[in-house]
Amino acid sequence: MPPTPGPRHTAPTDTRYRTEHDMLGDVDVPADAYYGAHTVRAVANFPLTGETLAARPHLIRALAAVKHAAARANAEVGALDGALASAITDACAEIHDGALRDQFVVDLIQGGAGTSTNMNANEVIANRALELLERSRGEYAVLHPLDHVNLGQSTNDVYPSAVKLALDAHIAELLVALAGLRDAFETKAAEFADVLKMGRTQLQDAVPMTLGQEVGAFAATLAEDELRLAEARLLLHELNLGGTAIGTGLNARPGYRERAMEHLRRLTGIPTLVSSPDLIEATQDVGVFVQLSGVLKRIAVKLSKICNDLRLLSSGPQAGFGEINLPARQAGSSIMPGKVNPVIPEAVNQIAFEVIGNDVTVTLAAEGGQLQLNAFEPVIHRSLSAGLDHLTAGIKVLTEHCVRGITANRNRLAETVAASTGLVTALSPALGYETACALALEAHHTGRPALDLIRERELLTEAELRELTSPASLTGLPTL
Repeated sequence: MPPTPGPRHTAPTDTRYRTEHDMLGDVDVPADAYYGAHTVRAVANFPLTGETLAARPHLIRALAAVKHAAARANAEVGALDGALASAITDACAEIHDGALRDQFVVDLIQGGAGTSTNMNANEVIANRALELLERSRGEYAVLHPLDHVNLGQSTNDVYPSAVKLALDAHIAELLVALAGLRDAFETKAAEFADVLKMGRTQLQDAVPMTLGQEVGAFAATLAEDELRLAEARLLLHELNLGGTAIGTGLNARPGYRERAMEHLRRLTGIPTLVSSPDLIEATQDVGVFVQLSGVLKRIAVKLSKICNDLRLLSSGPQAGFGEINLPARQAGSSIMPGKVNPVIPEAVNQIAFEVIGNDVTVTLAAEGGQLQLNAFEPVIHRSLSAGLDHLTAGIKVLTEHCVRGITANRNRLAETVAASTGLVTALSPALGYETACALALEAHHTGRPALDLIRERELLTEAELRELTSPASLTGLPTL
């Protein structure tokens, strides 16, 4: 198939630039740039966040994989010349491995449903492929960003497919981080298995438990989140690639979609990638992103609650709970000597707040879609990828700089258990509720330990007290 004639390529008067042409006219492009006219216009149009595609390597790799798979599929169905397909796939392989990342210069938030992102990728791939063919950048009559790199595609199937693949890679990293934090809490649970303390409800003394049980509950709740995240991850594996503009597959050759998906499974190593059974529905639907955002919010809320507990349990240390010690990471005050703050949990709290806010953004962007396309997927991607990145980093910091170094104030915990009226709850079956209640009130008002009152009135024998207040009886743990 002969190369398709493209926009005219003229020599610029300033050698620092080459002149390219698009539907709006001539555009000066930096001579050393791999991107082209569409990207230059997008950079001028969207100076919004200061975050460019280069800040999201997972998305760049995903775009390269989609374009690679498309080129191979187009060659196999006879739509693309084999030499051009080889140059495109070689360029994609280089970009997938990290080359030319600085050429992805479009802002993450952009109008056009991701068109500028797709154009940026098409142009960088085309110009690198031209070099591999020993041609000059901008010689689009030989190999064109749209006629060849974007052949059989639309932004509307390329961009969401790449976003899903990028998010999948982010999720894999978050799952590793969650597993590391869960493991750290499980280790601490075993270390504190014999440390009695008072459990609390509504911040009031409740009944005894062990510090190991308290910390072990953190590990259990994280395990639940790992399962929910893995479930949401699988939903990302249904793609609308091959649907082109609105899901009808216009301009894609018969057999292209199936071959593209086959190559994409091989290139990504994700065997569960499938083509949506209804491409029209899949092109307009962003429910999977709403689902994932909800799971991330769930993780953030629960992680923030854990951080709240760590800060509370370590508060003081003299005038607060002071039940555990968090590792000291830095001086806590410019005016109060010796003060140390729980800065690691505080930082993770703030990441959680961000993720919760991002969920509102994703919700509104998903609801704002109209008819056959959602135009707001760029902000959906930015919100989800930022949340995934920040949660992953925050969890790693929390694991290494906080949880692994937690120690227990064993003496203080033993004293609070002995002094707490909550201990009477464990004795109420033997004493009766009314007697136990009277003892608890007297202990509270006089400041005398309830156990001393019981001994004084000979309400229970020492043997009975030892049995009823043993760690096994108080916490439900098996007797060793």
